[in-house]
Amino acid sequence: MRNIKVILAIFVTSLLIACSPYGNLSKMEFDELQYPYEVHKVNLDDGRTIAFVDEGESEEVIIFVHGLGSYLPAWKKNIEELKNNYRTIAIDLPGYGKSSKEPHEGTPEFYADVISNLMKKLNIEKANIAGHSMGGQAAITMAIKYPEQVKGLILVAPAGIESFTEGQKEWFREVMTVQGVKLTPVNQLRANVYANFYNMPDDAEFMITDRIALREAEQFDNYCYAVVQSVNGMVDQPVVNLLDRITQPTLIVFGENDNLIPNPYLNPGYTSEVAQKGKELIPNSELVMIPECGHFLQFEKPEVFNDAVKNFLR
Repeated sequence: MRNIKVILAIFVTSLLIACSPYGNLSKMEFDELQYPYEVHKVNLDDGRTIAFVDEGESEEVIIFVHGLGSYLPAWKKNIEELKNNYRTIAIDLPGYGKSSKEPHEGTPEFYADVISNLMKKLNIEKANIAGHSMGGQAAITMAIKYPEQVKGLILVAPAGIESFTEGQKEWFREVMTVQGVKLTPVNQLRANVYANFYNMPDDAEFMITDRIALREAEQFDNYCYAVVQSVNGMVDQPVVNLLDRITQPTLIVFGENDNLIPNPYLNPGYTSEVAQKGKELIPNSELVMIPECGHFLQFEKPEVFNDAVKNFLR
C-alpha cells in the first residue's frame, strides 16, 4: 500500500511539472546563458575570470554591479540607452553568470577588490560605480576603500543602509544554506523573482527560466555557495556606520513600492524611511523615489532610471 502511495505521489509530481509553463525547459550550463551583448573575459590577479560587456565610447564610464543571485543582463535596458552617452560596462561578479566560480568569502570588500582589479586590467583610472541591492553595498565599500578610482556612486535600491541587530544577522546565517538555495522549488523561485517588482514586466520572465534551467548545471553548487557567502558577507560587513565617509557625488534611487527593503519580516516599515536615512547619512547625495515601482527598479522603470542617471552625470 505504501509503495502505491509513493508511486502515485511521483506520478502526480511529474504531471504537475510537465503541465507547468516551465515543464519543457532544458538543462543549461552557465556559459550557455544568452546575453544581449558581446561578452568579454579578463583574468584578475588572483586567477579568477570575470565576464563583462562593454558598450559605448566615452571618457565617462559607468560600471554596473548586479545584486544577489542575479547577473549582468539585469542592466540590459539601461545599457541599451546609456551606451549612447557613456561607456557602459556590466560585470558578472565571481560565482555568478559567466564569471568563474572558485569559492570566495563573498564580502562587500572582496567584491570591491574585484572591481578595483578589473578597472586596472581595463586601464580605467576612474569610473562611476552603479550597484543594485547587494551590488550597492559593494559599490559603497569600493567608494570608501578605493576613493581614487570612484568618480561617482549610483546606488540602486542599495543594501547597506538598512541595519540589522546581531540576532537578525544570526537569523540570516542560519536560514541561508547551500542546500536551501539549491533545492528551492520552482514555485518559490517564481515568487522570489516576482517579489522584486511592483508589476513584473513580461520581458523579465527570462530571470525565472534561466534560474530553473541552470539547476542541473555543472557549476550550480558553486553558484549556490556564492549566493550564501554573499548574504553572510553583507551581514558580516555592514556599511551603515561608514556612509558619512563617502566623498563622491551620490545618486540614490529607490522604488516607492520596494518589497525587499526594508526586510518585511525583520524590519517591517517603509522604503521611503530607509531611502531618506541614506540621503541624510551620505554627504553630497541626492534621492530619487520612483512611484509604482519595486526593488528591481532599473528593469521595471528603465526610462525613469536612465533619465535620473543622465541628469546626475550631466
